[in-house]
Amino acid sequence: MLTNRRRTAPFGRSRPAFTLIELMIVIAILLALGGLVLVNLMPRRQEADINLTRVQIDQIVSALKFFQLDMKRFPTEEEGLAALWGKNIIQDDEEAERWKGKYIDHIPRDTWDSEWIYREPSETEGFPYDIVSLGPDKEEGTEDDITNLDRLRDAEGEIADEFTDFGGQEP
Repeated sequence: MLTNRRRTAPFGRSRPAFTLIELMIVIAILLALGGLVLVNLMPRRQEADINLTRVQIDQIVSALKFFQLDMKRFPTEEEGLAALWGKNIIQDDEEAERWKGKYIDHIPRDTWDSEWIYREPSETEGFPYDIVSLGPDKEEGTEDDITNLDRLRDAEGEIADEFTDFGGQEP
């Protein structure tokens, strides 16, 4: 006995029906397309996160320049980046009078929700400070760390000699 693939709708109208196999094929195609889109967009997301972190570092470097102009020094490691948005972190009253901030809005964490690392003096000779994001793996000292000195590095990871100024830093 043959069955008709049309179902009767109310009021005697008939409409075509999908079989379970047809629905499964459509779902499989949609999942495959979704997977392709996701695979192609993931590297873009990671690249965007890295670029956002570099922009944040540039903003911090600019704020440090303004801090240095007013205070005649960079924040100490003990003061940290909090000295850029809070006058109360500065212990010396005379120095607190020179503070003209808020130099930057409060930036508590990087793109991957890790605390910024600020070192003064820098671990790299000739530079006054380091600003470090731990990157996606959230571990210090790994390849994915992002620093204020990254743009000065050549293909071998060495700081190129032709750069003389980056963020107010003289080698």
